[in-house]
Amino acid sequence: MTDQVQPASFDTGREGQSPPPGDAPPVARFPARGVPIITGVNRVGLWSLYLKEVRRFLKVQTQTIWAPAVTTLLFLVIFTVALGRSDRTILGVNFATFIAPGLIVMAMMQNAFANSSFSLLTGKIQGTIIDLLMPPLSTGELMTGIVAAAITRAVAVGVAVAAAMAFYPGVDLELAHPWAVVWFGLMGATMLALIGLLASIWAEKFDHNAAITNFVIAPLSLLSGTFYVIDNLSPLFQAISRANPFFYVISGFRFGFLGESDIGNTNQAVIHGAIGLAVFNVALAWGVYRVLKSGWKIRS
Repeated sequence: MTDQVQPASFDTGREGQSPPPGDAPPVARFPARGVPIITGVNRVGLWSLYLKEVRRFLKVQTQTIWAPAVTTLLFLVIFTVALGRSDRTILGVNFATFIAPGLIVMAMMQNAFANSSFSLLTGKIQGTIIDLLMPPLSTGELMTGIVAAAITRAVAVGVAVAAAMAFYPGVDLELAHPWAVVWFGLMGATMLALIGLLASIWAEKFDHNAAITNFVIAPLSLLSGTFYVIDNLSPLFQAISRANPFFYVISGFRFGFLGESDIGNTNQAVIHGAIGLAVFNVALAWGVYRVLKSGWKIRS
């Protein structure tokens, strides 16, 4: 007996009957209601969201990339002129070389926060947040696209700042441990991108976002050892500094350039700090994911 191939199922309006000659061509049956069409990761949607967020800050790159580079360079000029005239050395290098890595990663973190905190907040204020909630993107994909774009901006700002500082007299940006520069730079940008996304979920107007920047992000950045080593502080304030995750980002990033750090006296202490930052970011990402998935302050 010859095997017969069964024809595909079509919606013809006559169950169990083939469409007679002259009828309209058969139409393929759609999946049942509630059955997902996209399974797994929506790569096209995720990539589209990432490009949208990247193009958003690239359209105004004078403000989002080059302005932070100039501002950070001015920090370097002011502090080296005010505090670095006496040829003082810290961790075996001159003052300008000491503070340059901290300024670079501080600019990276602040701009990662600025980028991710702007995405949802603008949509909530302008009433266009539906453009982010309606596409077939899961909560994880939405969070990944926004955070990845913020990290991209942070890296762009870091490269621009480093390029500007490389030509500043007295600054030596030779890499001692490239892995530390990459790891702590990405961990710091990821941490602030997640905090920025959480802030944009909570904030209802730009004043709320500015309050987080001025009263949380700026103090934690400036009081984390960017311009000094914590050994100069009293034991109480040393303990407070070690409880600040910004301290490990800045000190670990500086270790990548200088080979010295005030995290500890051994390279093992720096590695422990790197692992601790990764664990902290994983816990932070899980918390942000749960808040975003709940729809708190996003879905009415």
